[in-house]
Order: sequence, then structure tokens, then C-alpha cells
Amino acid sequence: MNETILSDEELERYARHIVLPEIGGAGQQKLKRARVLVLGAGGLGAPVLHYLAAAGVGTLGIVDDDVVSLSNLQRQVIHATDAVGMMKAESAREAIRRLNPHVTVEMHILRLDAGNAGPLIARYDIVVDGSDNFATRYVLADACAEQKVPLVTAAVGRFDGSLTVLKPYELGPTGAPLPSYRDLFPEAPPSGVVPTCAEAGIVGALTGVMGSLQAMEVIKLITGVGEPLVGRLLLYDALSARFEIMRYGTRTPAGQAAPSGANS
Repeated sequence: MNETILSDEELERYARHIVLPEIGGAGQQKLKRARVLVLGAGGLGAPVLHYLAAAGVGTLGIVDDDVVSLSNLQRQVIHATDAVGMMKAESAREAIRRLNPHVTVEMHILRLDAGNAGPLIARYDIVVDGSDNFATRYVLADACAEQKVPLVTAAVGRFDGSLTVLKPYELGPTGAPLPSYRDLFPEAPPSGVVPTCAEAGIVGALTGVMGSLQAMEVIKLITGVGEPLVGRLLLYDALSARFEIMRYGTRTPAGQAAPSGANS
């Protein structure tokens, strides 16, 4: 039996996708076949997982070795109060099961590092970065580039966020390689310069905005609709309700400011 055939229940569940000419039944089948790895079931990962599960992405991998704490619940909306003390990956899996039983969840209760990143990423079609530190972002971006897997990466600060899509293993219109994470941010800021979420604070709804935008980029990549944010950095200022786009290439001018780093 073809596992990508949509059941009658799925046809009704995804009816608002299927009626879209840009997606249709073929696009929904692509979503069902897709395997997406989400690093972090926190502030960004929570809306990403919710919307990708609701959209019918067939397999979601979750990488997280942390437990749910009460202070997480202000923004990590995939976790409920009774999940406090649970592993975040397990709590997210249960929430996804309640939302959409057609989605397979693969838990990876571990901390991503240079040793395990490559083999893990190679099992997926797309990776979403919801990490909260620059060291992990560089490891993840390097591994995705090596494995030739698209990376949708975002970061948030107190009232601001940024988002881009990375495919540095492909060539752009001019024949030059598409930019990498290290082209955009050659070096991490010095230790202590970017405060953590616990130190600086963050508006919970901001992670919902940026995580939802990440989920939209993943859906675009899977279905082939629209123009992903490759070579473009989307910047969001929540206080002024302003979105801006900054284009970047394989060579970034010295002194380019890095995005805010606290996103969990």
C-alpha cells in the first residue's frame, strides 16, 4: 500500500490546503512524505512543531535533552502545566499525538554536537534551528551544509527576531555558491555580550511569530511554492511592528551585527 495516499479523514483534515492550487493533493502528499528535524522544543520549536504537525508533515524529529519548567510555559506553548518535570521531547510528542495522530514523532533526547550532528541530520529532509546559543548554531549549520540539507534558522531577542534559510551546497543564479551561516555571521559575539533569555527576558508571543514564520518556510521548501528566504535575512521589530529584509551573499562585510541570541 502506498503510504503517501491520503485517507478520507486526511482529505477532510487538510481540505484547506488541498483547495489551494499552489499545494493541492500533490503538495499535501509531499508534506506527508517529508521528514523534518526540529532542534529544540522551546520557544521557537513549540510553534514550529505545532504548525508542521497540523500541516501534515509525516515525520517530525525532536532534538532536546531538557525538561519542562514552569518558567517555560509563558512562551513554549506546546507544553502544558501538567508537563512540568517531563522531558520536553516527550511532552511535545504527546501534544503532537493529540493534535494529529497521522504524524510520526521521533525523539532524540540528546545534546547536539559535532560528533552526532551529521549522522542525525542525514536522516531528514529539512532541519529547523530553535537552539539558544551560537556554538550550537555553528555546529548545526556546518553539519547541514555538509549533509546538503536545507536549514531554516531563526533567533529572537527581547522584542526582535531574525530568520533565514540556508542552502550553501547549491549554486545561485550567478553560479556562485549560495551563502552559508558563516558568511552571514563569520564569528560568534564574545562570551557574555548577548544575554540569555533568563537574563534579558522575552515576550512570549514573539517566539510564536518567528516560529510560525519558520514553519511557513519549511512548508514552502517541501511543497515548492513561493520563494524561500535564501540569501535574505528577515528582521522583525515587534515594538514598531516592522519587517525588513536584508540581502546577503557569500562574503559578508566585516562588522556585520549578529542577531539576538536568546530564543528559548
